[in-house]
Parts: sequence; structure tokens; C-alpha cells
Amino acid sequence: MEPHTQTYKGIRWQVIFSFLFSWLCHSVSGQIHYSIVEEMRKDSVIANIAKDIGLDIKQLSSRKLRIVSRVSEKYFYANLDNGNLYVKDRIDRETLCGTAASCFLTFDAVFEYPFNIFNVKVEIEDINDNYPHFFHNKFILDVIELTSPGTTFVLDTAEDPDIGINSVQTYRLSDNQYFTLNEKTRADGSIFPELVLEKPLDRETQNIHEFILTAFDGGNPVRSGTALFKVIVTDANDNAPIFTQDMYKVTLKENIPINSTVIILNATDKDEGINAEITYSFRKTSGDLHHTGVFSIHPTNGEIKTSRYLDFELTNNYELSVQAKDGGGIAAHCKVLIEVIDENDNIPEISITSLSSPIPEDSAPGTMIALIEVHDQDSGENREVDCQIIEEIPFNLLSSNSYYRIVTTSAMDREKVSSYNITILAMDRGSPPLSSRRTIRLEISDVNDNPPIFMKSTYVTYVPENNLPGGSIYSIQASDPDTADNAKIIYSLLSSNTEDLPVSSYLSINIETGVLYAQRSFDYEQHKEFLIQVTARDNGSPSLSSNVTLIIRIVDQNDNAPKILYPSPESGGPAVFEMVPFASEQGSLITKVVAVDADSGHNAWLSYHFIHVSEPSHFIISQHTGEIRTSRVFQEKDILKHKVVVMVKDNGDPSLSATVTLSLIIADNFQQVVPKLSNQLKDEDPQPNLQLYLVIAVALISLLFIITVMLVTVSKCKGSKPSPTFASLSTNLYPPVDPRTFSMYSDGTLPFPYSYNVCVALDSSESDFSYMKPNQNVPVDNLIDADDSGLGNESIKEPFPISDQIWNVLLLTAKVISGDLQLSYII
Repeated sequence: MEPHTQTYKGIRWQVIFSFLFSWLCHSVSGQIHYSIVEEMRKDSVIANIAKDIGLDIKQLSSRKLRIVSRVSEKYFYANLDNGNLYVKDRIDRETLCGTAASCFLTFDAVFEYPFNIFNVKVEIEDINDNYPHFFHNKFILDVIELTSPGTTFVLDTAEDPDIGINSVQTYRLSDNQYFTLNEKTRADGSIFPELVLEKPLDRETQNIHEFILTAFDGGNPVRSGTALFKVIVTDANDNAPIFTQDMYKVTLKENIPINSTVIILNATDKDEGINAEITYSFRKTSGDLHHTGVFSIHPTNGEIKTSRYLDFELTNNYELSVQAKDGGGIAAHCKVLIEVIDENDNIPEISITSLSSPIPEDSAPGTMIALIEVHDQDSGENREVDCQIIEEIPFNLLSSNSYYRIVTTSAMDREKVSSYNITILAMDRGSPPLSSRRTIRLEISDVNDNPPIFMKSTYVTYVPENNLPGGSIYSIQASDPDTADNAKIIYSLLSSNTEDLPVSSYLSINIETGVLYAQRSFDYEQHKEFLIQVTARDNGSPSLSSNVTLIIRIVDQNDNAPKILYPSPESGGPAVFEMVPFASEQGSLITKVVAVDADSGHNAWLSYHFIHVSEPSHFIISQHTGEIRTSRVFQEKDILKHKVVVMVKDNGDPSLSATVTLSLIIADNFQQVVPKLSNQLKDEDPQPNLQLYLVIAVALISLLFIITVMLVTVSKCKGSKPSPTFASLSTNLYPPVDPRTFSMYSDGTLPFPYSYNVCVALDSSESDFSYMKPNQNVPVDNLIDADDSGLGNESIKEPFPISDQIWNVLLLTAKVISGDLQLSYII
């Protein structure tokens, strides 16, 4: 027979809508109820969910509408552009719910911003989309020939997955003269056919009868299914087995042990012998897919046992069809309905539907971190779940039906805690309760809330002078507890105590490493210390900074030689003369060498030494003060003139030095010098060429006297201003000398300079003058202040006599120039 078709009925839907408002969670929960028929086409519109909820369609996308369900999201989807709810995939009610009286698909419509949950319940209504069918296309019934008319035989029922009016409603038997069909209804409302014998059978006349059994459902259009029914007439077995009940109901707890007894069936047969021997078995039906291998039945005693563990979450009820057949082939049937009772054998399942990680450390309290769904496959109290966060952390868990939100409760500091492990404990209310845990790792992102930090408020470093330009002199470091760009530090120089040039001409800094470099060579004598402000600024937005003071102290190096202030040496000039009284006692102070050193510390510690002195030496010098004193009392036979070379050296490494040459003349006055020198030189052989030298010297002395007189005369005319020349001519034998002239060169220990007034009486009684030839044996070539020219560098070796004529010329020249002039020569 051709299957009947059924036209599309359309969509019937209704909306049941309620809202519960919660100020704490800022969420709205509601329930929507739709009714649709099964087998709707894909992309068929069910309803406008936005309109039913009362939302503006434009808000759907921004509020992030999502359908959340493990089952329903396979069959439905929502269009965020128009708010319609569509069919996503084929919906077969029979596959989803089997023969259940009602069938529902539920899902949650979740809006994240702000957070809202709507429970949508879609009822799937049955349509007549299935044909009745018999499990076997052919039935064989053994009927004893002695069966009395009116005897009934229970036939196999047809099965139709549809429910209600769309299920099997009636049966029809093809026309024949022996049998009619009778229909009966069981307690559950199902209809089963019975074959009624109308007249006696005669096996010898006809031993096989064939009929067509047709089952019809009540749909529109009506659908039907057929099976071939064959009756084999057998010898007399005129009583069929009888069960005590047509239907048995049993309740079992899931997870009962294997091989546990479910029920023991009992069927009786009034026949005797083999016709009363009953064999029990399961009838093969389409429901075998649910219980095949789950149960077993003993063929002789009718005991049904479990063969596997029962799982309420997989199947919560079973329908067994049991057949009892006697030895004559007559069978009776019954149903065994097994209801499985749920046990708390499933732990809650924690699913993270939304997670925001990382979050900024300055997130405001109440910020939602994650949205969590908790599901338990059990039922009743075993399905109810309580959740909590087990750590003491700044987060809270807020409940919204089966959803939980994790929100912040206080401010966070990434520098103290950079991440959190949030452990959620879900525990159901079963007995005993079962629980599960889920750990969420939440990273805290950095905010630029920490400025760079220096370990000290002031740093001090020491740099030797004469350093190489461009070399690194110090590394200054700051730390920033932030990360990434917020911790990237840039260094710069703010100021310096240098007044002549900007700080950039002396120092530079690497902006990334904080290493300072010298731009030029430092001179301790110019700058002893630099005071610098270093700024460390991070790269955050906005950036933060801090300052620190860096003191760079220049360390002195021995790069300056001592400088002799007194007596002041003149390059290339004559040696310095000092007149030593002949009557000086041992230890008398003759003069003092004064020197300074521009360096400091050990490099400026000076010591004084004789490096050239006549032998035997009549003088000693103090190593620390530079004072030159007599070492013994002078005698008549002693040499009158001595040349000493004084070296002043510092205490540096290597040591630097300076020298000065002094000529010391032993005499009480200058008049005593000439005859004593003449007597000491008479025994020496004269040199014939020295007379020419003497004439030249006399001429130069005469010229010097004339120039001196002219300068003195001019100075008196201008107000008696002091002459700038190295000597002065005056009638005063003791010209004043300001002691402050030398105070600037010493520490105040320099004695008042010695003045010697030499009166030259130019008469003819002493007509000889001795000229000194330079001493070639003294190695003074490398001395700074050594000079072999003049009287200061001479020794008495080759005296020669001066003729009376030459001496008269000198006397006449002196009288002409100054007329008995007294020469005051200050040494």
C-alpha cells in the first residue's frame, strides 16, 4: 500500500513570559513557551524572540544574544539582525522523545551585556509522519483443529512511533470464512488485535489459511501497514498459556548489581504433557534497541535478570515484551514496564561560557570576570548544585539560576599578585553529595601605576681626572615593578653645577641603560665636583618619573709640577743672589724656598732637596719647609761664593719636580767681597783674553747706570712712583719692602726678605777685580733654573789682575755718572 501523506499544519506557538528582577545580580530571568510541529523545514521561522522578550532588535548584537544548550543549540538558532528564532536542523519527535506523551526542547537565551537569562521551552508536537508497521512481515499461528469457534488468538501488534491519534488506531483482516478480527484496549491505551475463530477448522480439509492483516493510524491522511498472517492447523492443543497479568510494572535503582533479579513471570496452561510445557522468551520488537543485552530471561522459570548496569541518564524506563509458549505452539504475551530510579552517580559539570583574561589591575569592583554554567545529569535533589570559590581572593560568585558570575570585590595590584587561580567547587545536594572542581587562571594586566624607583636618594662616584673622553664613568639603574612599556625606563640628565658650559658638554647618558659617559677629559683643578639630577621616566601612558642626585667627584692625579714662588726663577736670566753675613752662627736662617702645587692631597705634599752644592757644604735645607740655614760657622779660608741648586718635588707617583738656582755670597758688605776675591785669585794664571771681556762688562755696567738714573729721575717727576725695574737707585740705603708681596705665595712662614746694602767706594787703593770663569764640572744642563752665565754660576778658578789704567777708567766713569753715588742692590 502506498503511504499516505500529511499536509503541513503550520506553526502553533504560545508565549508564557514572566520576569524576576534582582538588584544584586542586575539580571532578568523569564520563561518563554513555544509549540511547533516536528519535521519543519530548515530555516523555518518559529517566532520573533526579540519581540516576545520585549527588546529592541537593534540591541541584540550589542547585548550578545546566545543560545546555550547541549541539545537545543543543534536544532535552533537566533538571527541577531531581525530577532527571529529559526529551525536549524530536522526535528524528529520520535528520535528525541520516543513514545513519551509530551516532548520538549529547552534552551537558555543568554544576554551578556547586561546579563539576562530567558528560559525557552519549545514543545514538539507530533505529526503523522510514520507508517504503522509490523516487526515481522509474516506471522505464523498454529491452531489446533479442535479449537472451538469463538476462540481468540492474540496477534502481534503493529508499531507506530507517532503518538495519540497518529498512532495505530484500528486493524483490518482480509476477507475469509474462518476468522474475524477483534480489537481490545490495554490499560495504557494501546490497541491490540485478537483473531476470533468463527467456525471449526478441519485440518484434513485445509491445514493452512493465509490472511492479510492491515494496521491503520488515525492521522490525516491515514497511514497503514500490512503483514502476511498464516494459520497452520495442528492437532489438538486447545488451551493457551495464561499470564496472571497483562502488564507488570517494576522499579529499579540505577547501578544495581549485574545479575540482579528484576521480576519472575508465571504463566499457566491447562493442558497436560508437552502442551503444558511453557517456554519464556523476549519478543522481538523495535524497542529491543533500548534493552537488548540489558536484561535476560530464564526460558523455563520466567526469571528476568539484569545483564548490565542500568544508567538513568541514558534510559530511565524499559518496556519488555515477554512471550510464554506451550509445547503445542500456543503462546501468550505480556508487557513488563521497568522504571529506573535515579541515583546520585554524576558529579556536577562546570562549563566556562565566557572568560575575560587578562583584566586590568585597576578594574572597578563588581567587574564580571567569567560566566559559568553548572550542570548535573542527575534529577531531583541530585541535580541541585551549590557553588563556591574556595580561595581567599578578591572575587565573588553570584548565582543566576544554573549560571554563576565571577565578579571582582576589591582593587587588585599586579605588582603584588600577577595572576590568580580561581578554584570553583560545585557540590550537588544528593546523598551522599558529589562534587567537582574547576580552576580558572586569571591573568592581571599591568597599568602604569608605579614610577621608576632608585635604590638611593643620592649616588656618589669618583672619577680620576685626565680620563679618556667617551669612556663610561658610572652606571645608574632604576627599577619599575610594572611590565612591558610601563617598565621600560628612559634616562636623561636634568642639571649640573657647571656654569660655563651645559651639562651635555661634560656628560652624556645612555637613555636605555643608564650608563654615563664623559664627553671630555676632566681637570680636577677646574672642576672638583659635578652635581647632576638624573631623571628616570617610564614609557607608560601617562608616563611616570622620578629623580635622583648624582655627585661625581673628580679624583686628583699628579699632573701638575710644583711651582716655585720664591725666589722667582726667570727663564734664561741670572741666578738669584743671597748675601750671607760672615758672622752667621750655625743654624742661622739664610733664605726660604717657597713653592706650591696645584694638585691636592699626597700629590701636593712637597719636599725640598739640594741637588747641586759646593763641597764641603756650608748650608743645609729643611726637607719640609724649604728653609736654608748655615751648617757651621764660617772661617777666613772658606770660599766666599757658593752656588746651590734646590729641587722641589711632590709626593705623587710618578713624582714631578722643579728646580731653582741660588748664588750665596758670604760677606758682611759688598766692599769686603772685592779684595777677598782679588787675594784668592792672585795666584792663578791670568788669561790674556779676559781683559777684552772686562772692558765689555765695564761698558755694559756704565750703560745700565745711565738708564737707571734716567728712570729714577722720571719717576720723581711723576710723583715718586715706584719704578717697575728690577733694581732702584735712591739716596735711601734701606728702601721699604712690603711683606705682603710674598704672603700670597706661602702659608705665612716666609720670613721677611733679606736686604743687603752694598756701598761701593770707588778709589784707587783697591785697583784689582777678579772675574770668575764658569765652572764646567757641575752638571746643570738639565736643571730648569740652572744658568752658567753671570756671577751666580761662577767659581774661583782663574783670577787675573786688573791694570791701574782700567781701574781708573771705572772710577772716573762712576764719578762722572753719579758723583760718589751709593748703589743699593737688593738681593
